[in-house]
Amino acid sequence: MKKKKRISCREEMLQVTRQLMKEKGKNEFSVQEVLDEMKKAGTTYKDSTVRTHLTSKCCVGTKPHHQTVYDDYQRIERGLYSLTKSL
Repeated sequence: MKKKKRISCREEMLQVTRQLMKEKGKNEFSVQEVLDEMKKAGTTYKDSTVRTHLTSKCCVGTKPHHQTVYDDYQRIERGLYSLTKSL
């Protein structure tokens, strides 16, 4: 039996947020929507890990608390984010 390769939290989130955008027809989503969709998809990542990636590690304009950061998301308002580019 082949072991399923685990993808990074970042990659899993990008897949989920692209799908959310497609379903909603607009480029915005809440932290809770991302958490809910990742759980539906069977994520193994903790809620705290997902939140940290969305709100800090992968978000434009946040303080650099992490060694590696990405500019995948942009904060629209409290709890609401958008993808910064089509990946």
